[in-house]
Amino acid sequence: MCLGIPMQIVEIDGFKARCTAKGVERDVSLFMLQHETLASGDYVMVHVGYAIQKMTQQEANSTWELLDEILSLEDEALGRA
Repeated sequence: MCLGIPMQIVEIDGFKARCTAKGVERDVSLFMLQHETLASGDYVMVHVGYAIQKMTQQEANSTWELLDEILSLEDEALGRA
């Protein structure tokens, strides 16, 4: 299974962006989205260091809600809750 993580762009330098999610910052390649108009504050789906899709804040928030729910259920199943 492949997993993409929604992240918010903090700053852009050419085809490289500094992105953040849940307090974690990463450098992300924007090369695959060179046809998109991207700016600081935009949200992107990140997979293995590459932004693969531009998304709205609502889409990013919805995705994080689902990911948090999955982690919570996993914790319950493993007795960590």
